Amino acid sequence: MTHSVGHFDDFGMDSGSLAGPLPARLNAIAAAGFRQVMLRAHDVVSDPGGVDAVAAALRRHGLRATGLAMLNDFEGLPDPLREHKVEVAQAMLTMCKALGARLLLVGSSGSAESASDPDVLARDLRRLAMLALTVNVRVAYKALPGGRAVDEFPQAWELVCRADMPNLGLALDAWHALAIHTPAIDLDLLDAERVFLVQLADFIGMQQRVFPGEGAHREALAEWVTRLHSLGFRGDWSFDVHSDDCLQQPREGVAERARRSALWLGEKVLRRSAPLPNAVMLRRILRT
Repeated sequence: MTHSVGHFDDFGMDSGSLAGPLPARLNAIAAAGFRQVMLRAHDVVSDPGGVDAVAAALRRHGLRATGLAMLNDFEGLPDPLREHKVEVAQAMLTMCKALGARLLLVGSSGSAESASDPDVLARDLRRLAMLALTVNVRVAYKALPGGRAVDEFPQAWELVCRADMPNLGLALDAWHALAIHTPAIDLDLLDAERVFLVQLADFIGMQQRVFPGEGAHREALAEWVTRLHSLGFRGDWSFDVHSDDCLQQPREGVAERARRSALWLGEKVLRRSAPLPNAVMLRRILRT
């Protein structure tokens, strides 16, 4: 929603939450009032028009690419697997540049071939961040439940600090944290300026993701959001809701559910006030 009529521009949807061709999904997301979308790489490369057509669709709908998801199994691999993953990363970074996506989401490696030595893992993340610097892209590192050496965000944070690159930060997954009962107080370990992305989802049963405010952990999720905000997080929030239920409903209805979730978070949780209609114009008149 635009700054003139709303108050959730920092909230966005994930392209994997909706069914149908990617241009139609982008249309539904924009029509619901969102101004950003997290793009799934396979959605982009599967589009008949390719990367250029997706970039044009983003511009047409006034959408910003929150980032590109997701590079998996990158860090800690032996040669020649490491060099193969570097090529994959370079291709994804090129896509980021073409799409205007300033962030690449990277999931912690679950490969059995991956090392567990934190110095090795940090070295590889540092190399990835250096590659990303050449195209002015930030790297957001995310702990995945199946990560071999990193499966919770404090471990991911330790590697981010160890790698020590200005464009390397953390991606937080609220669904994962809620599922393993991570207390919100653990967020106090973080430097909010190095948190580049927060993915939000609630759930009904471990396999059924829903939008924030719809699930069984409404209060815990609200606490997570308010604590991050109080710590100084002012980055992007992305609804990471991908489920069979979403993909079996009309995309417009799913996008409207996401809009209601963003309004709940903005108005009730973060207690933001929507600008009054024509407020900017009124201020101009009063100054004359």
